[in-house]
Amino acid sequence: MSDRSQSLRLYDPRGWVNAHVRPFVLFMGILLLLQFTGDFFQWDHPAASWWRRWPEQWVYPLQTLICLGYLLRHWRYYEFHWNFRWALVGAIFGVSGIACWLLPTTLYDRWELEGETTDWMKWLGIQERKVGFDPGVFTNPAAYGFSLVMRFLRATVVVALIEEIFWRGFLMRFLANRDGDYWKVPFGKHNWLSYVVCTLAFTIAHAPIDYAGALVYGTLTYLLCVWSKNLGACVVMHATANFLMGCYIMAYGKYGLW
Repeated sequence: MSDRSQSLRLYDPRGWVNAHVRPFVLFMGILLLLQFTGDFFQWDHPAASWWRRWPEQWVYPLQTLICLGYLLRHWRYYEFHWNFRWALVGAIFGVSGIACWLLPTTLYDRWELEGETTDWMKWLGIQERKVGFDPGVFTNPAAYGFSLVMRFLRATVVVALIEEIFWRGFLMRFLANRDGDYWKVPFGKHNWLSYVVCTLAFTIAHAPIDYAGALVYGTLTYLLCVWSKNLGACVVMHATANFLMGCYIMAYGKYGLW
């Protein structure tokens, strides 16, 4: 622990909690707000304005900028310890994790399946995944480009930072020492309760169709966290995985993955 980090914790412990928890709460709050109130102002009609027909096309960029601004404002609280070696390892973990995540829908195409699957295939997420966030709804090149760039920024930067800061930076520590000063728990310290709760919570935070992939991915991230003891490595893993998923989505039209 650096002297600077110790000083910040000594004089502003609430700031550390806010910096690690509030971005996640803010991100999820906006997402839930869209999910539960979108029907009130959404009008899926050819005559409707784009902002009413596809509200996610303006809510997601707004969510991205708000959360990114909050992260930058509290940047001094985050201890990434960027390191080339662990960044490279994180990237390798990211490739492995997203390969497991994308395998089910890839098998759907490879096996030439059609329609909705059932039973174990459905549970594993072996689905077509074609319906979802599609920047192609815009015919204007500038609008299309803006939508695509903001979507990648959201996934590879904002989501990667927010989730790893919360799951690994805060929650793992909190679960390891709930009754004491959990900030004194070294980053990446193994604890079975931390593994189970963080991995299951990460899984449930996604759609049921992604549960199998999220469970494997969450476990790999936990292993990287405990092995590297480096938050930056976990962020790189998440960023790499989300970037590759975005490329896969655009290449094969799997917008349901978003």
